[in-house]
Amino acid sequence: MTQHYAAMPIRELGDGFSASAISFGAMGMSEFYGKTPDDEASLAVLDRALELGVTMLDTADMYGRGHNERLMAKFVARHPQEHASGRIRIATKFGIDRDPADSYKRSINNSPDYIRKACEASLQRLGVERIDLYYAHRVNTDVDIADTMGVLADLKQQGKIAHIGLCEVSAATLARAHAAHPVAALQSEYSLWTREMEHEVLPACQRLGIGFVAYSPLGRGFLTGKYSSPDALEAGDFRRDNPRFQADNLRHNLKLLPALQAVAQKHGCTPAQIALAWLLGRYERLVVIPGTRSVARLEENCRAAHVALPHEDIAQLDAVFTEQAVHGQRYPQEGMKGANA
Repeated sequence: MTQHYAAMPIRELGDGFSASAISFGAMGMSEFYGKTPDDEASLAVLDRALELGVTMLDTADMYGRGHNERLMAKFVARHPQEHASGRIRIATKFGIDRDPADSYKRSINNSPDYIRKACEASLQRLGVERIDLYYAHRVNTDVDIADTMGVLADLKQQGKIAHIGLCEVSAATLARAHAAHPVAALQSEYSLWTREMEHEVLPACQRLGIGFVAYSPLGRGFLTGKYSSPDALEAGDFRRDNPRFQADNLRHNLKLLPALQAVAQKHGCTPAQIALAWLLGRYERLVVIPGTRSVARLEENCRAAHVALPHEDIAQLDAVFTEQAVHGQRYPQEGMKGANA
């Protein structure tokens, strides 16, 4: 028998776009986290996400070099009525051009011609007539953001995209973009161990009424408490090259977890649920996109939408998980290209 949970809260982001508080990041179903599952196993997880009230699936043209978008197409084909009604919404991205010979080497391309071609290619891979939310995955500061927004506004006018988003931009860039055309959502890394956006970016979203989509909300799995050594990571897992998972940094960062585990024990929750609930309490227009290949972990994550943390627990976590307390950059140097642009 299928087990259902309390109704998933839906949150308004910006420009009339809404999404489930717990949405879904699909990247790991195609690459980056070691061995990837077959498509049927991934689709079973996505089917369960639909049952649990998840409405937004997040992908990008670069994930699996197109495989992830094709996986989303298979899912949409299984649920055509839900997609047509807006019950399922697909968010995808353009702008990171990967080196064919080296998956970790990339450039950022925001040229008008590239954007138009990327949009057409994503529409074909996704098998849809319109992309629900289309992000600039990274911004190249050599291209005026107003020009980028102009191209995206044209695509919206043509009915090829419904809403516009930006990823990893500065507060100043976000404001300039929003002045050119309404931005529905900003997507950036945000979690207990990545809090830089609280200085300027999150306040800018609040001031402008723009939604915030938090990726890697569980610190790439660190906040679950599952990874006590780099040796616990599979061969081919990109976290093996992530500075925060390097042995010395990881040993230090693990000292932060007891505070999270104590709050989890107090509430009868898992550390992951507390980490997600903490994020959902930061801003009423914020949603999270944890990824997983496990139905059990998906169900665990979705329960976090119904966890409300009291002020004293939030203050305790805030005091422990400061920017200064976390050792290591959040990406290797190549991955930081275009961040906070």
